Amino acid sequence: MKAKTVARYTSVLAFCGVSWTLHAQNADQTQGAAEAKLEEITITSQRRVENLQDVPIAATALSGDQLEGKAVVRLSDLQFASPALSVTDAGLTQSVNIRGIGLASGSPAVANGVATYVDGLFQPPIVSTNRFYDIAGVEVLRGPQGTLVGSNSTGGAIFINTQNPILSQFGGYGEVSAGNYNEATAQGAVNLPVGDTFAFRAAGDYVSRESFYNSVGPAYTDAGGLQERSGRLGLLWKPGAFQALGKIEYTNRNTGGYAYRPIPGTQYAPFAPAGHFELSYDTPEENHERALLSEVELRYELPNQLTLRSLTGYQDKNIDNVYDTDATAAASTVNPQRVEDQHVRERVWTEELNIISPTGGRYNWITGAYVQHNKIDVDILQTSAGFPTNITNPQNKTTTGWFGQVNYKITDKLELQTGLRYSTFDVDGVGAVIIGRGIPGFPSGGRQVANLSGSHRDDRPTGKVAVNYKLDEENLLYAFVARGYKPGGFNSSTSQFDPETVWDYEAGWKGTLLNGHLRTQLGGFFNRYDDFQFGVTDLTTGSNGVENLPSATIKGFEAQVQAQLGGWGVDAGAAYVDSSLASAGPFVNTRLVPPGTLGPQCPPGVASSPPVCFDYGPYLQVQASGPNLYSPKWTFNAGVDYRFRLGESISLTPRLNYAYVGSQFASLSYSYLTDYLPSRGLLSALVTLQLPHSWYVEGYGTNLANKTYVSGQFGNNEFFGAPRQYGVRLGTHF
Repeated sequence: MKAKTVARYTSVLAFCGVSWTLHAQNADQTQGAAEAKLEEITITSQRRVENLQDVPIAATALSGDQLEGKAVVRLSDLQFASPALSVTDAGLTQSVNIRGIGLASGSPAVANGVATYVDGLFQPPIVSTNRFYDIAGVEVLRGPQGTLVGSNSTGGAIFINTQNPILSQFGGYGEVSAGNYNEATAQGAVNLPVGDTFAFRAAGDYVSRESFYNSVGPAYTDAGGLQERSGRLGLLWKPGAFQALGKIEYTNRNTGGYAYRPIPGTQYAPFAPAGHFELSYDTPEENHERALLSEVELRYELPNQLTLRSLTGYQDKNIDNVYDTDATAAASTVNPQRVEDQHVRERVWTEELNIISPTGGRYNWITGAYVQHNKIDVDILQTSAGFPTNITNPQNKTTTGWFGQVNYKITDKLELQTGLRYSTFDVDGVGAVIIGRGIPGFPSGGRQVANLSGSHRDDRPTGKVAVNYKLDEENLLYAFVARGYKPGGFNSSTSQFDPETVWDYEAGWKGTLLNGHLRTQLGGFFNRYDDFQFGVTDLTTGSNGVENLPSATIKGFEAQVQAQLGGWGVDAGAAYVDSSLASAGPFVNTRLVPPGTLGPQCPPGVASSPPVCFDYGPYLQVQASGPNLYSPKWTFNAGVDYRFRLGESISLTPRLNYAYVGSQFASLSYSYLTDYLPSRGLLSALVTLQLPHSWYVEGYGTNLANKTYVSGQFGNNEFFGAPRQYGVRLGTHF
């Protein structure tokens, strides 16, 4: 791996909404820093290596060095480096949304709306949140990707690509760091070629950190701390036209539990301790995640340059959680100790086949088939005052897709792009809510109060039609219409919800100016969003469920600019998203419902008698019109760095970043007290001293102003973003 250069610090910033990415090139020592230009940005999300400036999509692409320069350590940090993207904490899942479209429910029945891939493997909603390490690059594609990605991409897609083994090149890197909150990290990789046709690459990462929170309750907790270990092995064999690439990765992550506090205005807020970073639990918490990812990609190039590709993957993710569900200890005098013990396991098998044509002629194309099978196990034990409630909800899901895309050059400057995909989805499962297991007076196995079994099937065509016009080699104009789709599902045998669909109308311009020193992207979009899936209380069972909401319209613009001028690297960008969700019928405002409520809605005239039934009438609320959930109107990020040459092979590069994510709502109540996530503007900095023999020393700081902000919600509790962090790194490349 090469020594770190200015490229690590020039990254992506969206100004007004289409994503542009800054890759600064190392200045040629013989010509001087004034000749440094932007490096070409390439993406691989369309199964080929392509110049981002030639691809008619709104996208952000960041190299591994750029991620570090922008203080992007894990998936949630991408919202500070890519426009129109928001990632909010939601306990078991992360709500990843692009342009206000993605995931607004923690139910295992709901699929992603922003498809996340690691080395080409689709990730379920319980995405592993481990740190990035030995990363080749990350690509954030905005808008529905209905052809090559297919279902689960109504908002867009994120591709995380790790480094592949490299033939005939020994190398690697190592890095250690120390920071406040007793943080200690170590990561590294080694690439070892064996002959001319075989190579393997091993990489690992370790991080240990104390919690940002103080435990002041009767039960000590280190919730919010971090102990994480991850390792990856890659093997590459390329004897000629054939190539086999295999990777396997394992992550073990323990946070000591989720660190959250009651949302102001909810029933347990008065019992919470005064400080934002103080926890008062009466139950020791646990959050333990294990993830195994494995894959094999096979490629064979035929004599006519057609490429045959196969990608086979298997993933196994396990999460064990113990919650203090009311997040308080004093509240136990009113509502005795409330605990939830949760186990979730998801196994995913995937297979994709492609035939990829060569490029360079009048037309090129790609075709493929895809199948994915998910097996989900959910076991939950809720205990209040010693009374148990068991919830089980195993499900099996199968997704298929057949797709093709053709790009045809009508003239040397005008190109027509068409893509079509047909997707199917099939899910079935059994499940129940059972109370009183092991309690005298109840059946030995407990009493079933809700049946969560059911099945659902749907299918949709999706695709894209685009017209691309090259003004010259440096400027591209494009316009397209695309459709995206996210499958539906079931809440019970008598309650289902429909798929989501979105129509996207978009136009943009990508340009490279000033002889390669300046790069821009600019675009606008209009979305018609139908059957938005939102997590609610299902009145047929009284359990968590999903329902479809009315249509929404989403419009806005995005832009990004990047420049490399002498020793200066600058990037700036933003996105403006204006969304409108129509009013709808009543829903249960769970912020108001008393704890321990069980049972379906009582028939008219029947009084509440949990767990037989419960009258939710007093807690029903009509949804008013408002913006899409998790949809900040403005997102903005900017960065600047300057490289000082201190001598041969020695340089000093300070970098400063600012990121802004606008306010957003997390519930249809649209309450500024209980559902509102205020905006936040965060400042980070990095100073890198590049030394001879590829050594470097870095000082870093994030959230330098030490701002306190809400990063998400889970039930009636809320999470806070990380406070100020700082430290020093020492590393080398070889």
